[in-house]
Amino acid sequence: MTIVEAIVQGVIQGATEFLPVSSSGHLSISQHIFGIELPGILFDVMLHLGTLIAVVFVYRQLIWRLIKEFFSLCTDLFRGRFQWDRMNADRRLIFMLVIGLLPLFILFLPIPGTDLKVKDLSEQLASDSGIIVEGLALLATSLLLFLGIRANRVNCSTRHATDNRGQRIPKDGRREYTVGDAVIIGFTQCLAAVFPGLSRSGSTMSVGLLRGINQQTALDYSFVLGIPSIAAAALVSLKDVGSAGEAIGAVPLIAGVITAAVVGFLAIKLLKWIVTTNKLSIFAIYTLLAGLAVTVIGIIEQVQGVNLFTGKPL
Repeated sequence: MTIVEAIVQGVIQGATEFLPVSSSGHLSISQHIFGIELPGILFDVMLHLGTLIAVVFVYRQLIWRLIKEFFSLCTDLFRGRFQWDRMNADRRLIFMLVIGLLPLFILFLPIPGTDLKVKDLSEQLASDSGIIVEGLALLATSLLLFLGIRANRVNCSTRHATDNRGQRIPKDGRREYTVGDAVIIGFTQCLAAVFPGLSRSGSTMSVGLLRGINQQTALDYSFVLGIPSIAAAALVSLKDVGSAGEAIGAVPLIAGVITAAVVGFLAIKLLKWIVTTNKLSIFAIYTLLAGLAVTVIGIIEQVQGVNLFTGKPL
């Protein structure tokens, strides 16, 4: 891989990791178009590490508050002063993040009749010769975004709704997650981790909107929930450094990570603005058109048995 190719991949990763269009899907499609063949998933994971730097920087104040609240929680648990019904917002968020991460352990379950684990499906789908899966997953992302946008409009038009505790829900949606919200979004994140093209941020945020969560709250939860997920994926893939790292090269690897971090920071800022101005439909339309185009191209390639962009056989 050349430095220019690494930078291009870094731009794609940084721009699409946080925008609800699927970074894994766009990376897989771009590698298919340019005929880039990578050993394993190390490079993709390192690019995710670059975007992790970006999201940690943007949410550094919230992360620091959560760290301090975690130690305060441990102290209260040790002294027997913990009360679930009297948690502050930061402490409640810690519990909802932990609950939302629990479904990720499904990724490490073995698939019956094979030597694979669930998480291995992601690498196989992303590195196969076709792009039909990516196209269909982009269409699924578009559907979820359209449903989430519609749900948010319904929430904003409801003035006197109450939750299951009889408390009035703000006009723009709930600002606190329940256990049920966290579990469902956690399972959604698992699906996004398996299927390239299914946006993690887009799907988790959309499910939050479908559950009646406020747009900004759903966005922030989705981003913070992704921090431990990305970090864990990077740690798990460190075993690939020896072989895959040598094949890619240190300089392209570093160039890709830095590019992903810078572009990722800009993408987060852009998405925050888009959410506050209610323009999420832009991404719903984009993923719909991109999904249709990629699916059609993928079907044609399977029929002809050749990559339409590189001319190589599938």
